[in-house]
Amino acid sequence: MNQVQAEIVIPTEELRDDIPFFQKVLGMRMDSIFPADDPSVAVFSGHGLRVRVDKDATTQPGRIRILAEDPETFADGATSLTAPNGTEIEIVPLNPPLIMPETQHSFIVRRLADQAPWVIGRAGMHYRDLIPDRLGGSIIASHIRIPDGGPVPDSVHYHTVGFQLIFCYRGWVDLVYEDQGEPFRLFAGNCVIQPPEIRHQVLYASDNIEVIEIGVPAEHVTTLDHSMTLPTPHVRPEREFQGQRFVHHRAEQAEWQDFRIPGFISRDTTIAANTRNVAGVEVVRTKGSPTQATRHTSDILFTFVMEGGMTLVGEDGASHRLSPGDAFVVPPHMVTTYSEASEDFEMLEVSLPGAFETHLA
Repeated sequence: MNQVQAEIVIPTEELRDDIPFFQKVLGMRMDSIFPADDPSVAVFSGHGLRVRVDKDATTQPGRIRILAEDPETFADGATSLTAPNGTEIEIVPLNPPLIMPETQHSFIVRRLADQAPWVIGRAGMHYRDLIPDRLGGSIIASHIRIPDGGPVPDSVHYHTVGFQLIFCYRGWVDLVYEDQGEPFRLFAGNCVIQPPEIRHQVLYASDNIEVIEIGVPAEHVTTLDHSMTLPTPHVRPEREFQGQRFVHHRAEQAEWQDFRIPGFISRDTTIAANTRNVAGVEVVRTKGSPTQATRHTSDILFTFVMEGGMTLVGEDGASHRLSPGDAFVVPPHMVTTYSEASEDFEMLEVSLPGAFETHLA
C-alpha cells in the first residue's frame, strides 16, 4: 500500500529559535531535523498537525489554529502567540458554546408568487429563504426542493444547533439516524427533529421532493463524522441528545384537537414534549367555524401555508391573502386575525419556545 503523509511548510530565518517554541510552548514532537551539522529543516507533529519549518521556504508565515478542550491550561492560558519565525498561533476552544442571538422581532409575509428564482445550493438542491432577515440570526427557515430524485451524495454528519426540524412537504426521502434503528422513509406530512449533534445521513429522495427545514440559530456548524457508520448496532429511542429526544412524527398516528386559535384544529407532533419545550410544531386545519383576533407570547412564531388559502390580517388592518408556499412570522403581542380559510386549508406552525400563551384580542 502506498503510504501518504501531508505537512504544512512554513519559513524561518533561524531554526534554533523555533525548535523550543514548537516543542515546549506548543507541546509538539520533533520528528526529524537536518542536516546534522547546520540544521535548516525541522518537522514537528502534534494536535493532528504536521509542520515543516524550513529556512529555504518562500511561503508566508501563516497562522495555526489550535483547538483545546481547556484553552486555559494550554500555553499558559495564552489565546494568541507569535512564533519566532512569524507564524501566528491562535488558541480557541475545541467545543465552543452555542451562541443564541437575541431575537430581533419583525412581522414578515413571504409569498411564493413574489419570490425571486430559487437558489441552487449544495448537492444541486434548490433553496428559498422564508425569513430573509432571520430575525437577527436567531432562526433560518428554508423551503428546499430536489427536482431529480435518486441517491443523495451525503455523508454521516451532525449539526451543532439548538433546534432543527425537517418537515416533508412533498414526496419522500430516506433517512437514517444514530441509535434510531434501520433507515426509514419520511413521507409527505411527516417530520423529524434532529437533536443537537445526532449523527445522521440522507440516503435517497423521490423526484420533486420538497421539505421545510428550520434551524436555530441561523448560523450553525455542520461536522462530518468519518468514524461512524449508520445504522448503529444499538437502538436507543429514549436516548437524549443535550436534553432532546429524536422524534419521527407520523401523520396517520396523530390525533386532532382544538387549536390555540378558535375556528381551527391541529395535530401535535409531540416535539414540545420531547425537547422540553425548546420548540413546538403543529399542523393546523380549519374547522369552518368563526375565528377571532389573537395575540401570543412566543418569542418566535413561524407559519408555512401548505394547502388551500387564508387571509392574514395584521393589527394595522392590512390584509394578506395567503396561498400554498407562503410563509409568515408574527412577533409576540402583535394582534392578528386568521380568517376566510378555505376548506382544504392546512398550515405548519413552529414556535420557540414550545409552550406559550395565546390571548383573545
